[in-house]
Amino acid sequence: PPSARKAIVDGFPDANRYPGDSNAALVDALAEYQGVPEDTIVLGAGSTDVLRMTVQAAAAKRDHVRVVIAEPTFEDVFRYSSPFPSVELVRVPLIEGSWAHDLEAMKREADRDSDGAFVYVCNPNNPTGTVTSVAEVKAWIDQAPQHFFLVDEAYFEFVDEPEYETLIRWATGRPNVVVARTFSKVYGMAGIRVGYGVAAPRTAARIDEFAMGTNPNHLGAVGARAALEDDAYVRESIETNARALSVVHETLDGLGLDYMPSHTNFVMHEIRGSLDTYRSRMLEAGLRVGRPFPPFTDRNRLSLGTVEQMERWAETVRSFRRKGWI
Repeated sequence: PPSARKAIVDGFPDANRYPGDSNAALVDALAEYQGVPEDTIVLGAGSTDVLRMTVQAAAAKRDHVRVVIAEPTFEDVFRYSSPFPSVELVRVPLIEGSWAHDLEAMKREADRDSDGAFVYVCNPNNPTGTVTSVAEVKAWIDQAPQHFFLVDEAYFEFVDEPEYETLIRWATGRPNVVVARTFSKVYGMAGIRVGYGVAAPRTAARIDEFAMGTNPNHLGAVGARAALEDDAYVRESIETNARALSVVHETLDGLGLDYMPSHTNFVMHEIRGSLDTYRSRMLEAGLRVGRPFPPFTDRNRLSLGTVEQMERWAETVRSFRRKGWI
């Protein structure tokens, strides 16, 4: 956001200092914005840092912990948990068709850990862009105090579903859940690396034991605080994303290519061929498209840009059809 750029430039005179004061100011701003106490907030260098801290807090003092995730989903929980010999990772396929988390199957796998499993729910899910029932997630959390839940709401702002809601305030009253958020998506600050988690005070304190101590950096903190107040930019970002999504949906519909209904800033769509070949051909055309997400080897996760960028993609993918490539 322009407001964040200005705040970052204005913050350069203090960039020689450690970010304690600027991070504290960001915590205060986030607490007011979300309507939660300051001691429920944990800062990180992006929400991936919060995911790392939470996984480490759960696995560090356990001889064995069962980590239950959907397949496919955002891979960082797997990446951060795999070095721990105590971790047993269990992948549960999404429900085919709705592509939501299969909560019943995840429950069965979690309950195999008598000491309490670690459950990751990315909602909306990356890479499918689909939403899982928040009411069902909340019900499971309340029914399973022995398990610990990490709910990733990185794409929260893009969702336009009446029954979808954040778990942030609700989570502060429960010791077995943390909610992760980021400034990377709707605020467009992925390169700045600012994220945060919200949990009950004792849970937040436990997670914070695994923080780097100086994350985010000073410029990231002042930029994020300015962005948090920029409601006009957020509205513009959501509207631009919706227009770009319409271009993609119309193009895919016109080509008869299947896609998953997205509540995010990306679309997982059918390509009818090799993903590696498709990506290579797109790169030759000057377009970089999504990385692989097994088991969807015949689909591509397309990140949304501006309307003009998506129109360029649409023109390119239509040319692929004329050449018989998709």
